[in-house]
Amino acid sequence: MTTTGRPGTDSEPLRSRIAAELDRTRSRTALLTDAVDDDDLMRQHSTLMSPLVWDLAHVGNQEELWLVRDVGGREPVRRDIDDLYDAFKQPRRDRPSLPLLPPAEARAYVRTVRDKVYDLLDGVRFTDRRLVEDGFAFGMIVQHEQQHDETMLATHQLRAGVPVLDAPPPPEPRARVAGEVLVPAGPFTMGTSTDPWALDNERPAHTVELPAYAIDAAPVTNGQYRAFVADGGYDEPRWWSAAGWRHRVEAGLSAPMHWRPDGDGWAYRRFGRWSPVRDDEPVVHVCWYEAAAYAAWAGRRLPTEAEWEKAARWDPATGRSRRYPWGDEDPTVEHANLGQRHLWPAPVGAYPAGASPLGVHQLVGDVWEWTASTFRGHPGFVAFPYREYSEVFFGDDYRVLRGGSFGTDRAACRGTFRNWDYPIRRQIFSGFRCARDTRPEEAAQP
Repeated sequence: MTTTGRPGTDSEPLRSRIAAELDRTRSRTALLTDAVDDDDLMRQHSTLMSPLVWDLAHVGNQEELWLVRDVGGREPVRRDIDDLYDAFKQPRRDRPSLPLLPPAEARAYVRTVRDKVYDLLDGVRFTDRRLVEDGFAFGMIVQHEQQHDETMLATHQLRAGVPVLDAPPPPEPRARVAGEVLVPAGPFTMGTSTDPWALDNERPAHTVELPAYAIDAAPVTNGQYRAFVADGGYDEPRWWSAAGWRHRVEAGLSAPMHWRPDGDGWAYRRFGRWSPVRDDEPVVHVCWYEAAAYAAWAGRRLPTEAEWEKAARWDPATGRSRRYPWGDEDPTVEHANLGQRHLWPAPVGAYPAGASPLGVHQLVGDVWEWTASTFRGHPGFVAFPYREYSEVFFGDDYRVLRGGSFGTDRAACRGTFRNWDYPIRRQIFSGFRCARDTRPEEAAQP
């Protein structure tokens, strides 16, 4: 969750940038909610997900709480619905039974809130307090809405019925990418203390010392994962942790979510359309347990979160950590598959301009990448502006994902951005890459 560009202290350009981000984000929300009829909006397509209309009103409610009431000091628009749209008070499975705002009322509500936000934006002083410094509160709301847009996109992937979303296919490969990259031992700067719209769990910047390791130059592909399936990987307990094997059996896992046998191969359902599984695309819709089992089968392991970030951000020529693998500039269509521009991962080698200095490809976009790490605060972590964004999730229950997916917006993705989920989750756009310890005889040179 970040803005396009890096907000500065000049108020008028910052105001314009915030307004543009709010507009761009709301257009995506409208696309996702206008694509279906009212019945579809109110329906729960999976117990894992909210009705789309809940997400719609929820983003408006968060915008009202933080921008209209807190930043703007304005009177509440709808205080009576706060509890309905509190994600902590209302579990997803229960949301369809709530007295939710119907679609027309939800749309009217979010429009009213947005009008008030545009009005107060003109008078905000971005130096008054930390919450509004560099437009942070507005960036937080942009990122929150974009996160829910990706959640709604995942709901669209789960819905039955005729396809309603369409997009051009991602670009074809432009470079040959295979094998692994050796990352030399040494320190690097993890996290950030300077990115103005970075969230609390990305902060502060701190030095991490890592031994040498090797990491895949690209995410694990469908073709590679099919070999694991064909070799009986889902039937062999030795590749799985005890918890992973228990989940595999109880959930009846036998292939990635949305795959089905198709003749001698497999087909994959993408937003209501079936197509053959393409071997050079990153595998998607696998849970952490599946990723870890594949890695064990391949004689490797999942990278730690620090290993992932060093491979993505560290520049051996300067020793500094970049904002993105390719540098500090915002993503373009040449760098990464982001923002729902396409509706599935791009084949490996499609974005050579987005590679890191070490030659690691497609670290941003395409698929969220599971790491070996559980979700914790960085050393020196301070919750801001509320504990419920990050701190209440710290512990052993969640595994960290990095990098963003084809459904992640550029505003909600950067080299320091951290996502997390339960290890059983695979309705998200999740994939992975593998890593390994280096052998004594290997010289890991940049």
